[in-house]
Amino acid sequence: MYKIMLADDEGIVIDSLKFIIEKEFGDLCLVEYAKTGRNVIELAEHLRPDIAIMDIHMPGISGIEAMKEIRKTNSNVIFIIMSAYDKFDYAKEAINLGVMEYLTKPMDREKITKALKKAMNQVDDERAKRSNDLIIKEKLETVVPIIENGLIHNILLQEYFKEDAENYKGLLGIEESYGYMIGVVCGEEQRGNYMTNAVGAGMRLQNHYKEVRELIKESFPGVVGGLMANKIPVLVPYAASKMDYNERIELIEKARELVRKMRKRMDISFRIGIGSVKSFHNQQESYNESLNALINSTGSVAHAEDLPLVCEYEANYPIDLEKKLFEAILKGDVNSTLSYSSVYFDWMKDTYPDSIMDIRLKTIEFVLWAEHLAYENGGMTYEFCARTDYLPKVMELQGMENLKEWFASKMTEACRNIATKREEKSSSVVEKAKEYISSRYNKDMSLDDVSREVNISPYYFSKIFKEETGTNFIEYLTNVRIEKAKELLKDTEYTMKEICSMVGYQDPNYFSRSFKKNVGVTPTEYKEGSI
Repeated sequence: MYKIMLADDEGIVIDSLKFIIEKEFGDLCLVEYAKTGRNVIELAEHLRPDIAIMDIHMPGISGIEAMKEIRKTNSNVIFIIMSAYDKFDYAKEAINLGVMEYLTKPMDREKITKALKKAMNQVDDERAKRSNDLIIKEKLETVVPIIENGLIHNILLQEYFKEDAENYKGLLGIEESYGYMIGVVCGEEQRGNYMTNAVGAGMRLQNHYKEVRELIKESFPGVVGGLMANKIPVLVPYAASKMDYNERIELIEKARELVRKMRKRMDISFRIGIGSVKSFHNQQESYNESLNALINSTGSVAHAEDLPLVCEYEANYPIDLEKKLFEAILKGDVNSTLSYSSVYFDWMKDTYPDSIMDIRLKTIEFVLWAEHLAYENGGMTYEFCARTDYLPKVMELQGMENLKEWFASKMTEACRNIATKREEKSSSVVEKAKEYISSRYNKDMSLDDVSREVNISPYYFSKIFKEETGTNFIEYLTNVRIEKAKELLKDTEYTMKEICSMVGYQDPNYFSRSFKKNVGVTPTEYKEGSI
């Protein structure tokens, strides 16, 4: 059904147009008309026409002015102008209003029919586009929460590499480098700093999750995670590295209003904790702050920066540089550790050139923390007296460059210990796996069997095996079997069936195909060529 509005002050024109439309399109069209500019505008508001056939000159408000008014409330209407005046100024203004056709009177049935068919095709295209947009929107309503929950899951469990986080940001259209986390906690009733019947309230909230998610997004346009027991974690991207006081107060008021709204809608008690702004890759810290803020407060809303929970740094302290330095150490990235160590020491030297004792203390503090990370993550053995000479050494070093050199060497040594121990562990696992394969290549063997033997997960074993050997497990096992088969074909008189079984193949035909694929000839041809 196409809704068509006719606008002309001549009754004969209206009747003629109605006759043509009914004759050509029958019941496909709902046709209504008006004879003055004001009536046309009123009719358009009521009818919401798909197509409007307009005369430019009408009593009162002109057709051009009427079109301008109609366009304000109905951007999709398709205008067709009919006029006895074939003037350039009218045509130009009509084009500016997005008029599809400009027809001159007297009416030509063929031209009108052609113009209407063209307009109907445009209406069909627009309807199809709107329908597709709704389908896409419906699908996004299903997919986006899954992607958002994946990002929150990885933030909280720290199960992502940097590139994974960037992929999530790309999928969700997040451009900011910073953000803060919000913890929405529910319960039957708030008593002091905790919620009663958290399990029961969490189960009830399952039925209201979609509504709660929408309410949260209305107040905090961000990434909403799934319900975890009685908690919903929320990530709000933020452009700056710090939030000013006024914005923080406004944020708290928003949270208070959200708590009131959710409590009224769901008849469940809510509290909201808000963490401080952190870099995108340190949102786990912000989330922990949001929950700690609730533990240390009895209000319905608590912000970490209002409580003695967050370490404050002097205005010029390079906190991001410090975090990058220790992240590089944890990754075993020696080059980045050396670079960040150098930049950090230069910052100390340039900012506090007369504070040599403070620089010495900071040097020892960072080195000890780097080694603490190495002990925790590098599989090293802790020795209580291993650092007896550190304090005397730092105190006797003369000149900033000597102190910087010692600082950089110790930081990179800690980093290298983490990297080396990981490499040693990987190498040890792979060597053990090779020995196992070598001793059992003639039996049925799977990736799961070998990973169980070396006591690590199949996924991780597959990854480090490929990194160490350059081939995957199946390729390596096949190569071992083929090499053993070549030895047997050269130096023994076993039958082909016997050799097939001796190297772990149950099907002679499959063995023959595998051998030819890897060696280039069949087992028989290889044996004959070796005689």
